[in-house]
Amino acid sequence: MRVLEVMESTIGGTRRHLVDLAAGLAAAGDEVHLCVSAEREPRFRADLADLAAAGVVVHEVPMVRSISPLQDLRHQRAIEALLRDVQPDVVHTHSSKAGVLGRSASRATGIGVRVHTPHTFAFLFDAMFGLLKRRAFRMIEAYLGKRTERLIAVSQGEAETMCASPPGGGPGVIQERRVRVVVNGVDPTRWAGAEPLGRDELGLESDDFVVLVAGLLNPAKGQDLAIESLTQGPLKGRAKVKLLLAGHGEDLPALEALVARHDLAERVTFLGWRDDLPRLMATADLLLLPSRWEGMPYAVLEAMAAGLPVVATRVDGARDLVEELSPEAGTGLVVDIADPTAMAEAIARLVDLEPAERQAIGARGAARVAEHFTIEHMVQRTRAVFREAMEERA
Repeated sequence: MRVLEVMESTIGGTRRHLVDLAAGLAAAGDEVHLCVSAEREPRFRADLADLAAAGVVVHEVPMVRSISPLQDLRHQRAIEALLRDVQPDVVHTHSSKAGVLGRSASRATGIGVRVHTPHTFAFLFDAMFGLLKRRAFRMIEAYLGKRTERLIAVSQGEAETMCASPPGGGPGVIQERRVRVVVNGVDPTRWAGAEPLGRDELGLESDDFVVLVAGLLNPAKGQDLAIESLTQGPLKGRAKVKLLLAGHGEDLPALEALVARHDLAERVTFLGWRDDLPRLMATADLLLLPSRWEGMPYAVLEAMAAGLPVVATRVDGARDLVEELSPEAGTGLVVDIADPTAMAEAIARLVDLEPAERQAIGARGAARVAEHFTIEHMVQRTRAVFREAMEERA
């Protein structure tokens, strides 16, 4: 197969997904082209160099996140020209902006079956966009959904969201028969057995209980809720419970102000961008996912692969991935979205366990990832969706 992968949002988990998928498709013998933007994250070009060395053909189109009609039209025309040159069998788009530009270019040229992976829909982000804008986003997705052979959900929960109808009622944004679930996957060997960092390197004491949050600093990821959880009854008096926030993003000033307002400077550390997440996870005692929205959170997959217990909100993906604790089973705890008190209670419950009990929880998570959530599984299932879409078009 000749595949064109199109993505503007080359950051965070979507970046990881694209890199792993492109490399896997190339290794499986497909001819892989990338149409990508590095405008949001110039460090992504290091990944592109590695992919090029592995045989992936890279094309940069400087797509931008914000709606910019003139630029967007220019970039769509560039994608159309690329389609005519490459003649892909499959045009696989990712996230909102590339999903619009890539599928519109495919429709305009008539080239390639269209497969889209939304990595959650922007119209769900009620803490980031007003109702009118979200309704407009939903209308665009519904229009393009009718003209897309397959939508890939990265978790069963996200598939259910795709076929539902928020906001504003009406049918879902795509027919259920066109949705396929292909769960994200990781390489467990990268996370298992990583050497911990020295706690003094992170400003920690040996007996601190370390809660790690890893992700972009923005409202979707809910770092503000993680900070608020430290002020709730179950954790308020536990000075040894420390929060590490790994990641960068536009919310940093607001989050720093929130820490100052609650006088939590001794308990919250902003680590910024990190390229040593396996070692950070080996240092932590648990992974907290305080997100408001997700598709299938890589942070949870990686933490489980690293043998960490997890506390996660009941977002798409996490509620499928994390098995609730029982006396001799489970990989973590799932709590309601935007409920810092419930988050604090769950963290406190894990703090109170013996270290051996937490290790057993982590070991169950690592086994679950190794069995069900690998890159190989993700790549082969994606290829099957591509072939199915091509056969239907034929």
